[in-house]
Amino acid sequence: MSRPLIKKEHSEEISNRSSNPVFSDVADAFLSRRRFLQLGVVAGAAVSFPLLLKSENALAASGASPSKIAKAVSLGFTSIPVSSEDTVIVPEGYIARPFYRWGDAVGLKGNLPAFKKDGSNTTEEQAAQAGMHHDGMAWFSLPQGGESADHGLLAMNHEYIDNGMLFKDGVANWSADKARKGQNAMGVSVIEVKKNGQQWEVVRPSAFARRITVNTPMQLSGPARHNDLMKTAADSKGEVVLGTMQNCANGHTPWGTYLTCEENWSDIFVKKGEMNALEKRYGISDSDDSYRWNEVDERFSVDKTPNEPNRFGWVVEIDPYNPNSTPRKHTALGRIKHEGAAVTIAPDNRVVVYMGDDQKFEYIYKFVSDKKYDPANREANLSLLESGTLYVAKFNDDGSGVWLPLVHGEGGLDSSNGFANQGDLLIKTRMAADVVGATKMDRPEWIAVDPHAAGSVYCTLTNNSDRGKEGKAPVDAANPRANNVFGHIMHWVEENSDPAAPRFTWDILVMAGRTDGEDENAKGSMKGAAFGSPDGLSFDPRGVLWIQTDVSSSTINKKAYEGMGNNQMVATIPGTNEYRRFLTGPRGCEITGIAFTPDNRTLFINIQHPGEGGDDLTDPANPTAVSSWPDGDKAGRPRSSTVVITKADGGIIGT
Repeated sequence: MSRPLIKKEHSEEISNRSSNPVFSDVADAFLSRRRFLQLGVVAGAAVSFPLLLKSENALAASGASPSKIAKAVSLGFTSIPVSSEDTVIVPEGYIARPFYRWGDAVGLKGNLPAFKKDGSNTTEEQAAQAGMHHDGMAWFSLPQGGESADHGLLAMNHEYIDNGMLFKDGVANWSADKARKGQNAMGVSVIEVKKNGQQWEVVRPSAFARRITVNTPMQLSGPARHNDLMKTAADSKGEVVLGTMQNCANGHTPWGTYLTCEENWSDIFVKKGEMNALEKRYGISDSDDSYRWNEVDERFSVDKTPNEPNRFGWVVEIDPYNPNSTPRKHTALGRIKHEGAAVTIAPDNRVVVYMGDDQKFEYIYKFVSDKKYDPANREANLSLLESGTLYVAKFNDDGSGVWLPLVHGEGGLDSSNGFANQGDLLIKTRMAADVVGATKMDRPEWIAVDPHAAGSVYCTLTNNSDRGKEGKAPVDAANPRANNVFGHIMHWVEENSDPAAPRFTWDILVMAGRTDGEDENAKGSMKGAAFGSPDGLSFDPRGVLWIQTDVSSSTINKKAYEGMGNNQMVATIPGTNEYRRFLTGPRGCEITGIAFTPDNRTLFINIQHPGEGGDDLTDPANPTAVSSWPDGDKAGRPRSSTVVITKADGGIIGT
């Protein structure tokens, strides 16, 4: 008998049944006119697009200041080969070391429980330890407001859990206490880190250390605060939510706060009764064989607490410098399955946040604040994400695009289409985007803004196995293969290089895929290191774009990915089409999380779910069947870990 799913991939399901155009159809019309296929199918795609070469002109036009570190003109490390080894491999001259692992003490004063390799840590101990499945991450220098590169805070997400790994006996003898331990293994860690000589260490104890979990009180902000759909018996005013969960990618603000993003939160909720339209649109389940919280905690039973799901799916702002601060869920940024929140500042000092909704045929969004960023007034900046305008992207077939406002009373967003007010609309963000005619995309993941090119933005579209299936989007020039398992990376430039502009022009940076096969429909357009399923995406201060892959654990080095090895991290400088492989991970893992110190001499990344063998829960009797990384103890457990990477000579990463 098969074991229950560890991670319901709702990203693999389709909740969007609207008739809106799919991006593939739009790209087909645009790219066919540019004779895309005649340029060698997809080979050389990046260098064939002039938009990719305008970065310096865009920067000059905007009046923005470039990074203090000089822009990179080439990659300086030697690309490493693919690997199936159970370890982290980096280029010669680099050092990679795991130093904050699931179960390590976060650093709370007087509460430093040790990890027990048999899974016997208590619920209370887990609340003071690193959570499972590290994901998005950001660096914050200490002291606050400085640019220290050897002392700071790391804030990071713990996306989901594996009950087969978390407990000695897996899901046997299920109880409320077990559910609470799982809740304590999700959420966010804030840790203090410091460089001691040439070695990085976690500072324990630390006044900044903090664990934020599924039961941490949080304030609601913005238009959906006090909305009837946000009220529950426990919160009759719709003001306070307990917890954040399924935190995937992230963002960070210029005023020094961390943005954590709630992605596959619908995995946790169960409704046995008939679903309404809102629940269907967001993928609420009718069963849960993995988490099982609904069995012992009525918050997660939609039949008993129907509005609780509406209180998840938001971007949450956390002040890492103040461990006593209350996190805030900003409803003005919309309710979706948030993959990330990339923040930039417009020329008029309004704040712009780019966000992707990680599910097949969902949308790309941006938020533009009403108020303006003031570098001299951090306290005022803390309210910038509470009010503004949310937009959703429409990609036109001539290479142009428009940001469609999601504003109550405009574009059919009124009571005739089920939107009573702006708060109601934001709770139903996906449905609002359907109404205005946004373009369906292939699983929008991380978004990155080029620090050396104002208004130049990139988004990973990780894959879409429904491409070309009967009744689904057809094969076309932008997605030139049925069963698109490799994905691609989008690029757009905002009008006048202004992130707050209502229009943009778009192109494709790269089609992911193989470079060694004969099947033209599976070819990658890159030169150098081939990759598939791009996910994590971030620029370093030098303008190098770093790409991390998330090939599912049931597909790693199998099927279309046979011979492509474990998940990896590659680097490129946009416009060159050269890709070099910088890192490969251990068996069964995803590579995720990117954080550089301000001097670009230390890189932190996360290794998520090493040892995951497929879509099932880990067998608690044999947890190291796939991997024993990072401890190498066959009698222990594989552990998601933050890895610190430096050059042996102390030099800049990427050189």
